Amino acid sequence: MSQMPQLSACPSCEEPLESGDRFCGACGYDLSAVPIRPEDNPTITMNGSVPAQGAQAGAYPEPPPAPAAGAAWPAPGPGGAGSPEAAHLPTDLPGTDSGGSTLPPGTPPPPSAPPGAGVRFDRPPQPDGAAASPEIYQTQPDEYLLQAPDPRVSAEPAAQAAGTGGKVCVACRAGRVDDDGYCENCGHAQPRERDHMEQESGPVAAVSDRGLRHHRNEDAFAIGTTTLPDGSPASVAIVCDGVSSATRPDDASAAAAKAAGETLLAALPRGTHPQQAMHDAILAASRAVNSLAAEPATAREQAPHQNAPACTIVGAVVTSGLLIVGWVGDSRAYWVPVDRGAPPARLTEDDSWAAQMVAAGLMNEAEAYADERAHAITGWLGADAYELEPHTAAFKPDRPGVVVVCTDGLWNYAEAAEEMARVVPLDAAVHPLHSARVLLGHALDGGGHDNVTVALVPFPAVPQGAGSA
Repeated sequence: MSQMPQLSACPSCEEPLESGDRFCGACGYDLSAVPIRPEDNPTITMNGSVPAQGAQAGAYPEPPPAPAAGAAWPAPGPGGAGSPEAAHLPTDLPGTDSGGSTLPPGTPPPPSAPPGAGVRFDRPPQPDGAAASPEIYQTQPDEYLLQAPDPRVSAEPAAQAAGTGGKVCVACRAGRVDDDGYCENCGHAQPRERDHMEQESGPVAAVSDRGLRHHRNEDAFAIGTTTLPDGSPASVAIVCDGVSSATRPDDASAAAAKAAGETLLAALPRGTHPQQAMHDAILAASRAVNSLAAEPATAREQAPHQNAPACTIVGAVVTSGLLIVGWVGDSRAYWVPVDRGAPPARLTEDDSWAAQMVAAGLMNEAEAYADERAHAITGWLGADAYELEPHTAAFKPDRPGVVVVCTDGLWNYAEAAEEMARVVPLDAAVHPLHSARVLLGHALDGGGHDNVTVALVPFPAVPQGAGSA
């Protein structure tokens, strides 16, 4: 029998529920079809040894007090600091914080059914030939290809436009760009600041790009470095992906990345345990996104079939001995060791329809991700989120490596950990910005159907002194 989730309101009609209800009294919704959220994982040692048994599921551990200067960070376990630690092969890690908890079997909705409450359809299916999602969810045009500059066009008109103090169109090289950002000659929209962004902060680097099909970049990131109370270094990376079917997805991702990054870089030097700091950072990002729903700009853009501003989030904190990841949604983090003879691992589990079908044993990965509902996300940041339960997990790698933090605009072209490891350059830990550009190029060469954002964080953290980007 499926284990019933504890719900206070029906996920379909949002009417109040009585404890123990199996069906909603208002609409008849089968409550047993709602999978239970997994719980957070304790720290897992990634050391290549043969695991005796998987880590037990448990509640989020209480963070230990800040360590004394020079002391090693305690590793939170299922029973708190000092409890025995589980050992896993990286290949044994499914990339989830479920701690061994399995989602109960449930009946997937029929293919023709629209998404109910608690499910959000972000962007249409991307593989060529795949069935299109219902029109109501395709709120953004899929084709916004920017015409390449024609080298046969004389540079003289462009020089004249530049001479008058105006910007020159990057497409036709002849027209002047008006104040609205469009070419007066060919009408092309010009690249905006967020269409392509790069940043390097010490050993951490990130790249974000609009991709080849979208008319704007709805991803955002925040990276930085800081120093822990014992003087050891810490690196931070946050990546957010705006939900395309929502209002102002670009603003949502920017607000979330900024809030989460600032929260982490402020909390870590004060001695907050990195896992607790990541949890708090995701909550801060959620509040930042929620606040957008009340702004007048949201009301002006609101359409009957749209929702409040929303985004996904994934982040990593790397210290000299710990690797912390946290997420909500379907953006991911991967572990790629410097020694490619050691196995890589996916460190996160998607909050998505496909992931829940696989976890429930109803489909294998190939079947689930081929379904048109695969990218229906079941967790996100936003005022209309079904429920917010930040996932966090801690790992203790025993060898150097690099953490790849990315949106699905990248991992759609390198989904398995082994595929991601093959496209990450061998010198990624020492040349993170160049390597992030290489990964962006891989996604663009694959079709660039979505915005692409990737941050690379070497492990262990490299001493850089206090400060952040």
